Amino acid sequence: MISPISDISLLEERIRELEAESAVRHLLNRYMYLCDVPGPAARDSALGQLFCQDAVWQGVGSRYAVKFGRLEGRKAIVAMLMNYLPPAPHFVSNMHFLSGEQITVDGFRAKGRWVMQQLSRYDSGQSESIVAALSVEFLWDAGAWRISSFSTERVDAYRLENVQGASL
Repeated sequence: MISPISDISLLEERIRELEAESAVRHLLNRYMYLCDVPGPAARDSALGQLFCQDAVWQGVGSRYAVKFGRLEGRKAIVAMLMNYLPPAPHFVSNMHFLSGEQITVDGFRAKGRWVMQQLSRYDSGQSESIVAALSVEFLWDAGAWRISSFSTERVDAYRLENVQGASL
């Protein structure tokens, strides 16, 4: 049986946790949207607003540690991301999908884990599906939730073949 909440402070704390969970979920989805192609034209400033000034972004594991390494600071992170996004000739299309969400909130800090699928078509003509595990830490910073640490580890990738006559 569920006991009634008799202390309003417990209810207030639970609402703060739910609001924080929702905010970090929206923040990570905003990040994915800004990394999608096609996407908004001016995204470097919008991407920068998602990260703490001293944020860390890193590839981990045998496949991504070397490819991406470790970047420190908002400017370095945004510069790296923009090297993959238009007008850079890398992606023709690129979409991110998240699942397996796990979020925990502890005051002004939050942590989350997701499984991400990335469907990409490259300028070279190749297409692939990448599956990665994301570990993201968030911090309440300057009046907003921001990413303080972002780690991505490639789990698997599959080359996608174009089907004759298929329209997308």
